[in-house]
Amino acid sequence: MSGDEILALLMLGAFFGMLMAGVPVAITLATAGFVFGFLGFGTSLFNLLPARIFGVVANYQWLAIPLFVFMGVMLERSRLAEDLLDVVGHLAGGLRGGMALGIIAVGVLMGATTGIVGATVVTLGLLTLPTLLRRGYDRGLACGAICASGTLGQIIPPSLILILLSDILQLSVGTLFAAALVPGLVLAAIYCTYVLVLGLVRPDMAPAVPRAERAAMPRATLWLRFFRVALPPLLLVLSVLGSIIAGVAAPTEAASMGALGAIVVTAIAGRMSFRVLRETVQATTRITAMVMFILICAQVFALAFRGLRGEDLIHDLFEFLPGGVNADIWFLMLLIFVLGFFIEWIEISYIAVPLFLPVFLQQDVNVVWLAMLICVNLQTSFLTPPFGWALFFLRGVAPPEVRTRDIYVGVLPFVAMQVVAVAMVFFFPQLALWLPGAIGW
Repeated sequence: MSGDEILALLMLGAFFGMLMAGVPVAITLATAGFVFGFLGFGTSLFNLLPARIFGVVANYQWLAIPLFVFMGVMLERSRLAEDLLDVVGHLAGGLRGGMALGIIAVGVLMGATTGIVGATVVTLGLLTLPTLLRRGYDRGLACGAICASGTLGQIIPPSLILILLSDILQLSVGTLFAAALVPGLVLAAIYCTYVLVLGLVRPDMAPAVPRAERAAMPRATLWLRFFRVALPPLLLVLSVLGSIIAGVAAPTEAASMGALGAIVVTAIAGRMSFRVLRETVQATTRITAMVMFILICAQVFALAFRGLRGEDLIHDLFEFLPGGVNADIWFLMLLIFVLGFFIEWIEISYIAVPLFLPVFLQQDVNVVWLAMLICVNLQTSFLTPPFGWALFFLRGVAPPEVRTRDIYVGVLPFVAMQVVAVAMVFFFPQLALWLPGAIGW
């Protein structure tokens, strides 16, 4: 092993050490890259850095990030989710586990509109957790359903993961949006199946809404409210995603129309105000600045790691793995799963994926399929104890009687279901490849 490769290993060790010490990820990336790049090459290595950073900030597709974030935050601030949860909960309330099914359905819609895990989990937690507990739901099931439903926005397009992976893997955003749609809905269907089966086997854990409460609101009125509340955001999502997947509009163009449409939907609902607009712009600016700063700092890390022959080191590592390309893919899946215990999806995306991508390109692995495996697996980074961010978000808004243990135990079955979804995409690649192939991407 050469001196450069030893420095590359030390750089990875220093990176994870600083992360565990609580240093922000962007600072960690830049510090590790600058220090070990300087130790290996002095200042000469970083002559390329300005061009790399300019290439990142000048990338036209990054305009989609603030626009999609604006669309999501605006719809979240409009509080349409509150009305939708109330209506869907009553419509499905006659079933055992019906309220949990309503949460999953709203999680799918909010995932497609907001794509922001923190906002979705907090909204679902504030609106539904006290109600579920009051109606006798098991604490673990209630917490698990809320956390898992809130993370669906990470795979159901449009999501930031898909936009970032499109840049890392050099794929079109529309292709990844089309590929992610079916796996995302399959994952939601697995959640629903689990809740329905649990309602049959253990009705005490997921009771139905009392008949008297359902009778208080006529069915016709409920359906009327459902279409009035659900139709505008649903049409907005379908128009945005449909225009991208069908190739009618570029992601940035569709995102701009989505941002404008979110303003219109909020205004129609009577929720538009200067305060809502100000808060939306502020939140969008914070989220976009965070993402772009991490992207820029990741260039320092990637440049130093490549210069220190880190890619050769990774390639040699895979040479030792028995079992061929399938073993290599499962090794990457296991690594992403374990990393999800400790770090966020954006760090995993910009550290683990670029490191291993050249190995899979050499073996002619379908990159779209690989992206979906990564994307479904990254879902777990929000749920796996002890550091899953969805768990922290829910803990912050949960009632006092809900213990941290309830949240951790409740999400474990949903983590197992996500692992099942990864296996399904692995053994049935057409789940991810059928739709892009059908529309000619």
